[in-house]
Amino acid sequence: MPSIRREIRFWLNDELITLDDCSPTRTLLDFLRLDKRLTGTKEGCAEGDCGACTILVGRLFQGTLMYEAVNACIRFLPSFDGCHIVTIEGLSNEGGGLHPVQQAMLDHHGSQCGFCTPGIVMSLYALWMRHPEPDRTQIEEALQGNLCRCTGYAPIIRAAVAISDYGTPLNDWLEQQRKTNFKRLIDLQDGARVVLEADGKRAILPANLDDFSHVRLDEPNATIVAGSTDVGIWVTKQMKELEVLIFINHLEDMKAVICSQSHITIGAGVTYSEIKQAISGYFPHLDHFWGRIAGQQIRNVGTIGGNIANGSPIGDMPPVLIALGADLVLRKSWEQRIIRLEDFFIDYGKQDRWEGDFVEAIRIPIAPADSQNAVYKISKRRDEDISTVCVAFHMVIRDGRIARVRVAFGGMAAIPKRATEAERFLKGGTFSLERMRAAAERLPLDFTPISDMRASADYRMRVSKNLFEQFWHDKQDAIPAETTE
Repeated sequence: MPSIRREIRFWLNDELITLDDCSPTRTLLDFLRLDKRLTGTKEGCAEGDCGACTILVGRLFQGTLMYEAVNACIRFLPSFDGCHIVTIEGLSNEGGGLHPVQQAMLDHHGSQCGFCTPGIVMSLYALWMRHPEPDRTQIEEALQGNLCRCTGYAPIIRAAVAISDYGTPLNDWLEQQRKTNFKRLIDLQDGARVVLEADGKRAILPANLDDFSHVRLDEPNATIVAGSTDVGIWVTKQMKELEVLIFINHLEDMKAVICSQSHITIGAGVTYSEIKQAISGYFPHLDHFWGRIAGQQIRNVGTIGGNIANGSPIGDMPPVLIALGADLVLRKSWEQRIIRLEDFFIDYGKQDRWEGDFVEAIRIPIAPADSQNAVYKISKRRDEDISTVCVAFHMVIRDGRIARVRVAFGGMAAIPKRATEAERFLKGGTFSLERMRAAAERLPLDFTPISDMRASADYRMRVSKNLFEQFWHDKQDAIPAETTE
């Protein structure tokens, strides 16, 4: 058993913070504003949508120190153990003047009421550190998680383009101190299990993956916290009282991506940002999809395993992975069991779980080179919104016939679910517009959608049928002429 440490430690700007009596569900935002009086970080929505609370978090990953934009409003303090937090107050420039990002915002009139400005500055700072000369798409993706209620995006984008006119990341203080900060974080790595108790609550940070499996057995009813993108909202919006929390965002063993000739195995702790880089070459049809998931701050912390384990019928990843034929690796102590991902979802709020187990990894078969794949997400707004309907198609057409087909939906039932009747009709037939339309008419045999605040049942069914036709229009030119009617 590993040693026990009863405090969390992290660097805040240039100060080492050690806490042994904070509530496990206290947010970083409250700590910054109320305890440290760093009020540049704002609270706008308290649910990770508006970006006013954006800060930079430096963490060790695969032997390097990387900085990412993160929401402070829904992340609990224990999740920052061993990290470096940079707030708007921590920005520095030689001579004491404005930082290049701030100067660009000022000169290009990127701030109006100013409430959202610190978060926007931090998002652009993270972008500038990665891409000193960003293009329009990179800028827009970096700002997806930042809402400007004064609608000042045009001058903000102009400021983003101009940042490097005021300096270079190589001369930035964060880059200049990279070796120092790297050593600081290395020094905080002691291989201990962290146990923090306060206000009748307990936080546990396992030392490693094996330790996590033991902790999970001992605490089968504990809440597992990775990116806090859902759990954080349970606390900030639903006012839930969580007594025992197991934090796993620091476990590198759960962030492995292993590629073989037949499968890609993705650790459950891999974030959306990390998976995009790891698998884009294998599944190019997903390149546009990652930008439809939340904002950059959420993609930097939200995990693939968490999106699956929550069991939401409108989770972004399950339809995509089900259509690709993914399996789920579940672990209990030293025992693993592998099930089809689609079989994990039993009913609303109910999954195929054993007491004390957890999602360890996802295995995705590498799609055949001749397969046709697509994913479509319908939502009220294009960026940073929850799906109304999400559908993923996987089809292999050989010798003029549809040899393989999987179509998976989110938002059409109480669970993510395949359109089995439509698949049955398509398999063995030719790939034609008429056949796709006819298959779409079988959707009522598979689904009985509901009406809610996002859409009516009629709209969900209508748009889902239309997406069958959309798939044909998108893929008809990719199929040899002799295989279509």
